[in-house]
Amino acid sequence: MAEPEVKEAVEGEGGEVRRRDFINIAAVSFAGVGAGVTVLPLVSQMSPSADVLALASIEVDVSSIEVGQAIKTSWRKQPIFIRNLTPKEIEESKKVDIADLRDPQSFEDRTLPGKENWLITLGVCTHLGCVPLGAAQGEIKGEYDGYFCPCHGSHYDAVGRIRKGPAPTNLEVPEFSFVSDTVVKIG
Repeated sequence: MAEPEVKEAVEGEGGEVRRRDFINIAAVSFAGVGAGVTVLPLVSQMSPSADVLALASIEVDVSSIEVGQAIKTSWRKQPIFIRNLTPKEIEESKKVDIADLRDPQSFEDRTLPGKENWLITLGVCTHLGCVPLGAAQGEIKGEYDGYFCPCHGSHYDAVGRIRKGPAPTNLEVPEFSFVSDTVVKIG
């Protein structure tokens, strides 16, 4: 008689385990869907807005920039300096010993082969984000005849390498390429 009672107890326990498994799976599934619905808006709000995506790359006609001149433009809501370097600036920049620089980059690291006279940098000081002077005619170019940040006194050379002051790194060179001899694509 003892055997049938044991059999019924095992079947009863098996039924309870199955109901518990179903409830656990349903609860975990419900929590997973709830977490996904909660996290999706948070992640999607970190994506770039439509106006920023529209400016993912820009093309600039550089044919009107004379040797020794620079222009300021805007890309991704940040200033960009496009400079047509003089042969003297190129020669002096190549002579600099990169071991003496705080952020060692050679002239070749900052320009494109065959288009070495063109320097394109973000116009944002790497110290605290001010816009350096030196791109427009008549602006102070600093001790190294390049760019000068008036906020805290950082001095950059003609190819945007930090030479003096609190800025930790060189002016950033964005990704760029020449679409034609006179049009540069930034981004």
